[in-house]
This record gives sequence, structure tokens and C-alpha cells, in this order.
Amino acid sequence: MIMKPCIMIVEDDLYLRDELIHTFMKEGYAVLGISSFKSPEQEILDAHPDLVVLDLNLPGKSGFELCKWLKGRCTFPILILTARDNLGDELRALGLGADDYLTKPCHPGRLLARASRLLETYQKMPPLLRFGGLSFDVNACKIMWKTASLPLPETEGRIFRLLMEHAPGIVSKECIADELWGGSDYVDENILQVNMTRLRKNLDKIGLKDAVQTVRGRGYVLRLSSETETQMKP
Repeated sequence: MIMKPCIMIVEDDLYLRDELIHTFMKEGYAVLGISSFKSPEQEILDAHPDLVVLDLNLPGKSGFELCKWLKGRCTFPILILTARDNLGDELRALGLGADDYLTKPCHPGRLLARASRLLETYQKMPPLLRFGGLSFDVNACKIMWKTASLPLPETEGRIFRLLMEHAPGIVSKECIADELWGGSDYVDENILQVNMTRLRKNLDKIGLKDAVQTVRGRGYVLRLSSETETQMKP
């Protein structure tokens, strides 16, 4: 069964929010509207949307703040839909990572076309790698864990990708050497150890201490301890 893309509407005007929900639902999308602005970040994360339609004038945190926060942690596209029609606001939003910018009132056909284009663009990108509560964006070389994100240097990112792809299985040293250097014949094992140490230190920064474990004589494995898994539950 093909899953319909999920769209989250972040709009405080109840009438407009319902209208937007109806517009997208008529086109076959799964649609959610934000229910509270006390903790919109968590509600959006919990929804796992494929696209967020975001207003700028919101109670509590502004759309600018939300856009910046979400883009630092998530990989879905954000389409700004706002009454603010000056160039400065548009450039600021785009600079914070927004993928498109439309002003109200907006013809439903234009909104649907822009949303469809963003969804198609993002669907062509490699999917996120997921393991437990961990996500890894291959394109951005970025780990997402709870409300934190961590960009990795290229070499560490390639190692982490292998660990994610094989989790919870073991990745041999030979497999990592093949990925990084095309083989292990002329590679000093200390180089691999240095990179693994750097990766572990980076993971420790976002609460993933001991997530990469050594399996003596076999290689490395990505594991989430029972304590870590408990911490990630709401």
C-alpha cells in the first residue's frame, strides 16, 4: 500500500487552517493541523510530516524561529505561507532554510503546485537511514537524535552510514577500509582507530555515549543501550 504524503499546517487562524486542510485533503494528501502553540516543535516532530506549510505570524515563537529550529533538526521541506509580502521577510525566511515562500491570499492551485514540486524534489533524495530513535541524513551528513542534530565530517559520516545501514549487525574493519580507502592492504589500522575515536567523541556530544561499540576480532556495531532508549521516550 502506497502511503500518502503527510502535510502539517502550522497556522493560527482557525478558519484559514481548516480551509488549507480541506484544500490538501481534496487532492488526496494526509493532512494535520497544529493543535497548540505551547510546544509546536514537538507536535511537528511527532507528526513526521513530509511537508510543513508554515505561517510567520504565530503566537509564541515566530515562524522564523520555528523554521530555523526545524531546519536544524529535520529534513522535510518547509513552505512559508504568510501575509508578510515584503522582500526582506522573504529573504530572511529563505536564508533560514525555507524551501519556498508564498504570500496570502494565495490561489489554491498555486499552493498545490508549489507543494507538489517540493514533495517530488525531496522524494528524489536518498531516504533517511533510521535505527531506533536515530536518523541519519545521507545528503547533509547529519545525525538527528531526539531534539539534537549533529553534522559529521565526511570520513566520520561515511563510517556512520555503514553502521546505520548494517545496524544492529556488525560492520567489519575490512568493510570500513573498503568504503574509505578502497581496501585495507596499505592502510595503517591506527588511522581507522583515530577516526572511530573522533566519531565516538562527536556522538557523545548529543547523548550517544558508547553507541558505537567494538566487537573484538569482528569489527564495530551501533547499539542503543536500554538507558539511552528509555531517555528518548516522551
